[in-house]
Amino acid sequence: MRGRYNRPAMPAVRVHELTKTFDVPEREAGLRAATVSLFRRKTREVRAVDHISFEIEPGEVVGFLGPNGAGKTTTLKMLSGLLYASSGEATVLNHMPSKRERDYLRRITLVMGNRNQLQWDLPALDSFELNRAIYRIPRADFLGLRDELIDLLDVGDLVRKPVRNLSLGERMKVEIVGSLLHRPTVLFLDEPTIGLDVTMQKRIRSFVASYNERYEATVLLTSHYMADVEALCKRVIVIHHGRILFDGQLARLGDRFAAWKTIAVELEDGVTDLSRYGEVVEREPGRVTLRVPRTDTARVTARLLAEQDVQDLTVEDPPIEDVIEMVFSQEHV
Repeated sequence: MRGRYNRPAMPAVRVHELTKTFDVPEREAGLRAATVSLFRRKTREVRAVDHISFEIEPGEVVGFLGPNGAGKTTTLKMLSGLLYASSGEATVLNHMPSKRERDYLRRITLVMGNRNQLQWDLPALDSFELNRAIYRIPRADFLGLRDELIDLLDVGDLVRKPVRNLSLGERMKVEIVGSLLHRPTVLFLDEPTIGLDVTMQKRIRSFVASYNERYEATVLLTSHYMADVEALCKRVIVIHHGRILFDGQLARLGDRFAAWKTIAVELEDGVTDLSRYGEVVEREPGRVTLRVPRTDTARVTARLLAEQDVQDLTVEDPPIEDVIEMVFSQEHV
């Protein structure tokens, strides 16, 4: 394993003004419009990724966040060489992804939660053997890592079944095994926990963290499960309409975009009308949750403690999901 102090100075991933546009056909409804489109096809340009730039250091785990259609998967496909960029440039491990060089493909992997990479009609074990041959992995190394991954993800009973007979969650687990058999040093993970129950989501998160630590792997992760991001990523990149809205520490996201905090108050006398202190967002017997401006938090807290019979009081930042929604609602940062 490479020592932590012998890393190359260059970023593992470098993206500069990367852009991807698609020509999308469009026509009016109706038979006449359909007939006209056969001879004169009308298209419009859609910019899926719009001049984005960022760098990721070796060994860094970065969350890549955005709503559906924001440009996340398109970006990952360009970084893995599946799509050509319309303009701009990207390098991964000092390789140009679009060239799809053998040495490059041996050092990366792309895991897409909604795509099947294993052979549909074969047991996963057969697909693992195919991957071993493709990547020319020595058998001893292959068997050791394969068995370790199978045990870690608890798929010993699944790898002998045809992939088509597996549930989405089961298939996702064997997909992860197959994608890591060649020990890639850059992982592009697109919704890797989709379809998994809460217990397995936690196991996958623990596995990714362990793999990152053991092999100093660089990870770019997209996920709609904020628990994945909070558990794995100190830094996040937020993309919306193909443009980057935020790139920085996850902890700073709330400070920058959330103008409020929540105060949960448990009262001894059962009073629930605390609307004069802030916006009431939740009310239960003996407990009220308020939303107050961030700048007023200290003042409101002091008033509550002085004027009410408070049994317990908790001040929290807004849930990260709410902060992300705030980011998405802003067209410009």
